[in-house]
Amino acid sequence: MRSSMFLKHACWIALVLPVLSSVAQSGNASYISPKTVSFVASTVPANGDVNPYGIAVVPRSSGKLIAGHILVSNFNGSANLQGTGTTIVDIAPDGTKTLFAEIDSSRLPGPCPGGVGLTTALGVLRKGWVIVGSLPTKDGTAATAKAGCLLVLNDEGEVVETFSGTRFNARINGPWDMTVLDLGPVAELFVSNVLNETVAAGGKVVHRGTVVRILLGIPDGRKPEELLRTIVGSGFPQRTDPAALVIGPTGLGLAEDGTLYVADTLSNRIAAIPDAVFRLTSGGTGRTVSVGGALNQPLGLAVAPNGDILTVNAGDGNVVETTPAGSQIAVKNIDTSGAGAGTLFGLAVVRGTGVYFVDDGDNTLDLLH
Repeated sequence: MRSSMFLKHACWIALVLPVLSSVAQSGNASYISPKTVSFVASTVPANGDVNPYGIAVVPRSSGKLIAGHILVSNFNGSANLQGTGTTIVDIAPDGTKTLFAEIDSSRLPGPCPGGVGLTTALGVLRKGWVIVGSLPTKDGTAATAKAGCLLVLNDEGEVVETFSGTRFNARINGPWDMTVLDLGPVAELFVSNVLNETVAAGGKVVHRGTVVRILLGIPDGRKPEELLRTIVGSGFPQRTDPAALVIGPTGLGLAEDGTLYVADTLSNRIAAIPDAVFRLTSGGTGRTVSVGGALNQPLGLAVAPNGDILTVNAGDGNVVETTPAGSQIAVKNIDTSGAGAGTLFGLAVVRGTGVYFVDDGDNTLDLLH
């Protein structure tokens, strides 16, 4: 079993390394300045779900998925209770909105402890698979939060499998955000987890947040298969919160050199875990890229085309641009609701277009361009 694991990993390195090394760097002129914010669409579907969290841009057309469209996952149900949202909406660049999926927790094909409450962990693979995290509650409070799972949907919006529990000594427990390295027949999911001993601590900080890398095989005509899980980051601070439900490691972004950036929300910093694509052991809480300054509880994170790190703050309505060397070179208010704190979550960069982001203060998808 151990030799088979290392053989799979060696094959994965041989496939990925040429791709990572072939991508050109583009310098560090500010990516977000000067740019303006435009409204794209409301994210509220017919069932009334609110609190948009995750964003993913469709890379290829397949089934109901249309290349260039934006998928958005909702964390709250119509009663505005956190951890009860069940819908993913599809939004075209021109603002046209349709429902991609409404997930029934009673009809899942595999285990998802606690049910469905869709998080910021959202990704779309080139072969037409949509993967979204669930951190469910019964009543919108942290006291009823459960471990959840990753839900795998086909290109028609139907859940076909779940990834949950512990495999290869790595646990999915409150999947909060995700970034994806997709190479077609294989892919890696990087998932932040925020519920390891968090609920039991009753609001106290526990340093048990993790980032789990999941290696997937994606054969033609068959659903994805988990080949390996590895904890690549660990020890991140996390706690429950009456307003935010839970606070812990959130946004994730993969650099061209294989470094994984993590929005370490409670530490108010951006962390870097080196060699995240290939490493077989945890990098702990990583190296601090930048701390404090314009960072104000960073949540969503994405890597810009110029290699800079974009983060949105929980503590205000700002996006911050930070170089890989740690210089905060631009700050911009992008909150369209006027609420400021606690409105910004997922963001996705589209080369040549700009940065799509959600604002849960007014339940909208917007574009910084």
